[in-house]
Amino acid sequence: MHDLVIPAVKVHEIPVEGGGIFPVRRVYCIGRNYAAHAIEMGHDPNREPPFFFQKNSDNLDPSGEFPYPAHSSDVHHEAEMYVALKSGGTKISVEDALDHVYGYGLSLDMTRRDLQGEMKKMGRPWEIGKAFERSAPCGPVHKAEDVGPLDEGAIRLSVNGEIRQEGDLNQMIWKVPEMISYLSDYFELAAGDVILSGTPSGVGPVNRGDVLVLSVDKLGSLTVKVT
Repeated sequence: MHDLVIPAVKVHEIPVEGGGIFPVRRVYCIGRNYAAHAIEMGHDPNREPPFFFQKNSDNLDPSGEFPYPAHSSDVHHEAEMYVALKSGGTKISVEDALDHVYGYGLSLDMTRRDLQGEMKKMGRPWEIGKAFERSAPCGPVHKAEDVGPLDEGAIRLSVNGEIRQEGDLNQMIWKVPEMISYLSDYFELAAGDVILSGTPSGVGPVNRGDVLVLSVDKLGSLTVKVT
């Protein structure tokens, strides 16, 4: 066995409701998965093939604070439910997909919208707008055995007490089993993978000092302060 030439990279971890730690491997995010959000972003809401982008595992941040990032003056909130996998594989069927789910949780896909827009205009990848440090504030993982498969339920986000985003999980164009199955055709999924399932309409800017509260039925709430 060879000696490591630098210290071993630490596996990123997020807490599990009721105790325990969930180690994160990869983070996949589906784009425009609610029809109303697709429309507000200027796209056709019809059921076209899904597309995904990625964040980094350590972008998931359970601290309750979101530091306003550098090089942007237009940072937006996107309220989402995430899915945490306990196993994976390739070519997973829709029927078997939920067998791979460990649990669910709350997350925000914070976006440097101005930088994302610049990348879109140039036909370049979005990572600079999506995968920056602490860009996915999150709550703990709730075990699937405790909350059941989440295919419906209200999702809401308020900013300083004002409702900004409101929808229902049943409005997702691509449901959780379909997302898992589709991803497994292109990637080898594995235990520790996390999938952000898309955001309803109402995305908008945040400012320093704002307090964001995200809630989903059966998953409680997540409070995040912009610092």
